Order: sequence, then structure tokens, then C-alpha cells
Amino acid sequence: MKLQSQLNAAFTALLLVILAVTGYIIYSLILDMLIEDEQRQLKQNGEILAELINESGAISNAGLSNFLNEQNLQLIMYNENNNVIPYSTIPSKIVKGLFENNDFSARDEALWEYKNARYVTSRIIITPESNGDQLILLTPLDDLQEVQQQFIFRLLIVFLIGAAAAILLSYFLTNKLVTPLSQLKRQLKKVENRQFDDINRIKATGEIKEVEQSVYEMANELKQYIRSQQTFFQNASHELKTPLMTIQGYAEGIRDGIFDENDQDKGLEVMVTEVKRLKKIINEMILLAKLDSDTEVYNKDKVLVDDLIEQVVDRALPIVNDKKVHLKQEIEANIVLYADEEKLLRALLNLVFNAIRHANSTVSIQVKKQESNTHILIEDDGEGVAEELMPHIFHRFVKGKTGETGLGLAIARAIIEQSNGKIAVHKSELGGAKFEIIFIG
Repeated sequence: MKLQSQLNAAFTALLLVILAVTGYIIYSLILDMLIEDEQRQLKQNGEILAELINESGAISNAGLSNFLNEQNLQLIMYNENNNVIPYSTIPSKIVKGLFENNDFSARDEALWEYKNARYVTSRIIITPESNGDQLILLTPLDDLQEVQQQFIFRLLIVFLIGAAAAILLSYFLTNKLVTPLSQLKRQLKKVENRQFDDINRIKATGEIKEVEQSVYEMANELKQYIRSQQTFFQNASHELKTPLMTIQGYAEGIRDGIFDENDQDKGLEVMVTEVKRLKKIINEMILLAKLDSDTEVYNKDKVLVDDLIEQVVDRALPIVNDKKVHLKQEIEANIVLYADEEKLLRALLNLVFNAIRHANSTVSIQVKKQESNTHILIEDDGEGVAEELMPHIFHRFVKGKTGETGLGLAIARAIIEQSNGKIAVHKSELGGAKFEIIFIG
């Protein structure tokens, strides 16, 4: 069953239950309300008749008797002292049956029964009370039940009209709710089929809009990921193919005796160099694959950041001296991270070596705490990163003019992200590139 049908069925079932319970309660209460209202009216009529009786002196007065017959009142005159009924407008057979089946002296009884009929009663004491005369007015309960049935019938019509309107409104609202979901389903199908260029935005509100936004962002991420994977395989094949072709060329030349002895020695040297380069690329590819897919390679523990930066500087010092670059440090003490120290050291070394390689004269390392986050900034005064290259600089085999394998920054990104951090590249105030690392918490 479709979601819209399920929602409509659930709403209709809930509405029917509410209407049924409400109708039952009203049906149960309406008769009591009618009885109370009828007793109140009977009492008012009885008080008026009691005054007339007191003025005329006796109910047997001809004028008063005619008046009672004209009013079509069901009335019994009862004398409590003698337990007799001196007068009644009700047929004597019914009066006798009521007298035999009910206690006329019980003043608190509101309903009398005779055979299958019941009567609502109201008792008025005629003054003086010592005479024992009482005026009892009656109304058949069937009359009230007929009013009750008419009221319930009309109420049922109102309920049916209201239920029909509510169901139509429910269909409209659920259709408005489900339509974006159906459209979103079609867009997800496009994502499944990798039709990223055909994805359309959906008009929605509330949580559905948030889901739609997430799906759209996910589609863009998948699109970028697939493109990066394609670029990766293209770059990887190129990076691996170049040293292999060099090795193959020299190997075939040596085999066929094309080179003289000096050229053979040079060719062997080139082959060894290319094999080392090839080995480095393959090792970094294997490491990057592990870093991206296997969280068990990370052994996280508390790391003191100033000790970590000191290790970075110690390892970078030979290259700094060789290039005659000034390495500035601005490190806040006692900052602690929870990370794999060995792998985080490698990530920072990759970034610092990269900065030294591109710097003209200055490399800066800053570590500071902002609120609960740790910021590490590595800057240089070199040529910087090209604007069009910035969004892709951390992808595999993406490198600048003087880059090596194009995997160093990708490895650094993978390690930092696994350490609950984020890395970004910006334009430095020194003139070159600024790599900003933020560790959350």
C-alpha cells in the first residue's frame, strides 16, 4: 500500500474512532439532559397549577378541571396522608398500574415504570403541606427518546458531512506531503543510475526540504567522487606508465646491445631510480587505501601538540638548512589531541615539507586554541596554489608544478580526517599557500 493510502486510511480510522466515541458519549448524556430539562419544565408548570389550585380551593373546581383538560397535561393529584389519588388526567387503568408498580410516597424517584413504558415525574407540594396534597406531573419517556433519536440523527448527518470534509482535506494534505516524496524517489533513482546532470530540485517544506537538500548535496558529492575516481585512475595509470616505459626502454636497449658500456651504466642507474620512484608511488597508494578504508590502522592516544611540532621541526631542519629557509614557530603550550601520533606526524611532515619545497624564504607554523578547537596553520611565502587547483588539491595525483607523486596531500587529508579534523587551503598573507587544520573538541 502506498504511503498516501496508508496515511489516509490511518486518518480515516482515527476520525471514525473519535466520532464513534463522541457519538456514544453524546448519546449517553443527551437523555439525562432531556430528562433534567423535562423535569424542570414540569416543575414550572406544576408550580403554576399549584397556585391555581390554591386560588380555586380544590382541583375538582369545574373551571380548573376544564383548564387542565385543555392543556393536555398528564397529571395526578396524590394525597400522601391517605395514600389515595383523588384526581387524575390520565386514564384510570394507567393510574392504577402506576400506583401498584411504583412507590408514590417516595419523593426522590424521578422515573416511574408501568409495563414497558417509563414516565418522567415532577412532584409539587401543595400548601399547606400538612394536608398531604401533592401534584405529580408526568411525561412519557418515549417522547424524550424520540427527541433523542431525532437529535442523534441530525448529529449523525453533521458528523458524516464533517467526516467527508475532513477526509477530503486529509487527501489534499497527504497528497501535498507525499508528492515531494514521490518526486524525491525519482531523483534518487537518477542518482542510482548516475544521471547526475538530470537531477532537478524539488519544491518542499520542513523536514522534507531538509532531506531534499541532503539528497542534492549527496548527489553532488557522488558526482565529484566519481569524477575524482576517474581522474585518479587516469593519473595513476599515467604515473605508473611513465616509469615503466622508461624501464622498458632501457631494458630492451641493453638487451639488444644498442647502448655502449657508458650508456648501459647510465641506463641501469635510470632504471634503479625509476624503480625506486615506482615503489614509492605504489607504497603511498597502498597506504592511502588503508587510511581511507581501515580504521584499525589508527592507534589513537593522547598527543601533546608542542612535542609533536618539535618532532616535525627536528626532521625538517636538514631541508630547512639546505634551502636556507627561515622556519617560524608560534606554539601554544599544553594543547592535547586524541590521535595516532605516528600517522599525524607523517601528515604534518608532508605539509611542512611541501611548504619548505615551495617557499622562497619563510615557512610559518602556528598552533593555537580557539574555544574548544585546535588550529594548526602552516604557511609559506612561495608561489601558492593556483585558484582553479584549490578545490582539488587534496585529491589523489593532483599536484602543482613542482609536485612529486601527488599523493602527499591526499595522505595528509586522510589522516587528519580520521583524527576528527578538517583541512583546507587558502591564500597566505605571506604570499604563498596557507594550510589550515582544525581539530574539533
